[in-house]
Amino acid sequence: MALEDAKSAVDEAFTVPELKGLSFENTFGGAVSFLRRLYTKDLRGVDVAVTGVPFDQAVTNRPGTRLGPRAIREASTLQSMDEPYGWPFKALSDLAIVDYGDLAFDYADVPSFPGLLTEHIRTILAADVPSVVLGGDHYISFPILKAYAEKYGPMSLVQFDAHTDTWPDDNMDRVDHGTMFYKAVKMGLVDPARSVQIGIRTTNEDTLGVNIIDPREVEESGPAAVAKKVKQIVGDNPVYLTFDIDALDPAFAPGTGTPVWGGLTSLQASIMLRDLGGINIKGGDVVEVSPPFDTTGATAIAGAHVATQIICLLGWSKLCGAAAG
Repeated sequence: MALEDAKSAVDEAFTVPELKGLSFENTFGGAVSFLRRLYTKDLRGVDVAVTGVPFDQAVTNRPGTRLGPRAIREASTLQSMDEPYGWPFKALSDLAIVDYGDLAFDYADVPSFPGLLTEHIRTILAADVPSVVLGGDHYISFPILKAYAEKYGPMSLVQFDAHTDTWPDDNMDRVDHGTMFYKAVKMGLVDPARSVQIGIRTTNEDTLGVNIIDPREVEESGPAAVAKKVKQIVGDNPVYLTFDIDALDPAFAPGTGTPVWGGLTSLQASIMLRDLGGINIKGGDVVEVSPPFDTTGATAIAGAHVATQIICLLGWSKLCGAAAG
């Protein structure tokens, strides 16, 4: 397939015959899936399942992250014609990637949501397929981590964020996007000593032993050195990577619920994600994209690139092995 095939390629989210390869469908038309991958619930032969969780119960300031998965998918159509840059393999050609669709839930029955999401991820993991989740507010990582910890044991959390989200909250049933990693540590889903949060620039007196790397350290040490430090912290422990889009400075991602100045640049983030190749990653998510607050679409574009980088990290583990890191 080549660029000239755009004149006949359409709706490849439903019509593409192969799970691997580039798509040259016109970016401005057709049914929209992540990276123009096939929409399917059939996980046989699949390497990565992308799924959306359009949930925004608990944003601090600006609502709208329920629209994040849709916007990220649309932005990703700009990436489906080229292999992700700078990786030692061709992720779109070498990996069988599908769009598993969105989680269905009753928006008026919030207490039922966490269990539904955990079961949704359990179903994917039961097929021995890693998930890459498009959010949605950051609370979604907590029910997801429950499914991952069931399968792999306590996870190393690699979290890109402006906030630690470890503020005290011993009510495990509260749906709160600022306390879910406190709960994850307290419930043993996350090993804090082998976890790290990058880009933190808000005050929290007790980070529960999670390693913190703030934007100043990224700037002064350099993103490559930070990635190396992160790899030393997590070792060979199974990793779940979560990327709150407000880890980026508002200049790069204004469409988020809680923008905080002094954040990471998109270049710094891209270098760190690429240089994490070789970690024992099992899955990840990108959250807090709130498209109503960014008419340019830059935040959704950033989210689409982050999700693609997580796919590449999963591909490194599958195609290159941890030793290549």
